[in-house]
Amino acid sequence: MTTPAPAAPVRVERDGDVAVVVLDRPPLNLFDESVFARFERAVAELVALTAAGRPDRARAVLLEARGRVVSAGVQVEAFRDIAEGPDPVGEGTALWARLIRLAQTLEDLPVPTVFAAHGLTLTAAFELALACDLIVAAEQASFGLVEIVVGLTPSMGGPQRLAERAGPTRAKELVFGGERYPAARLEQWGVVNRVLPDEGFAEAAREYARRLAAGPTVAHAATKQLVSTAVRDGVRAADAVLPQVSGPLFASEDLRGAVASFLADGPGRATHRGR
Repeated sequence: MTTPAPAAPVRVERDGDVAVVVLDRPPLNLFDESVFARFERAVAELVALTAAGRPDRARAVLLEARGRVVSAGVQVEAFRDIAEGPDPVGEGTALWARLIRLAQTLEDLPVPTVFAAHGLTLTAAFELALACDLIVAAEQASFGLVEIVVGLTPSMGGPQRLAERAGPTRAKELVFGGERYPAARLEQWGVVNRVLPDEGFAEAAREYARRLAAGPTVAHAATKQLVSTAVRDGVRAADAVLPQVSGPLFASEDLRGAVASFLADGPGRATHRGR
């Protein structure tokens, strides 16, 4: 009898119109070179799966993890090897340049992205969560950027994306202190979007992603572009690009179908196709 090959530590699955990225490296879902490389492959796959015009297009993305925790962080040996290597500055700079590209590529996907945190979510996993549009968390979930324990600052985009969500002083507090914060606290600060009951959390997160995937995909992409422009460049900059971003929505099947449905059947009854 042939023993089945172990599942990849990071893989992409499909749940209807939702592409689900699964982190599954028991027991603690620690990040090392193999996990980072797998995430790069998974995000490259998402770029292809979410491309406009694809007949089997994924219209939302969900990141989730298996096991008791989402992730207990990064294997520290990776940092030791760089620090003790022949060119620590060069290797460290190359690592962060590579990983910030990963976060940015995830952030720039043209569909809604959701991170589902059911338990402890530290360092790299938390930074990937912050690169998603929305974070949903179970009541028992907790989060931390604890890189100070190894003399680092989070460098996959965590501090700056925390500043976007919660403001600069909260971002500094999370990073300087290296503490773990419960989901309810981070919901109060605007970092976590929704806290859901522990019981049935995984399915509730999936259902939330399915609802987003059933929406007007082209309009969601426009929303992402306008919000990102406003945050990075200011409201007037978003105003300036709005006609070019939102004008083409009138040519989308989603808009035409929704308008026809609204006039015939009333609001909220349209079925969107993501085109």
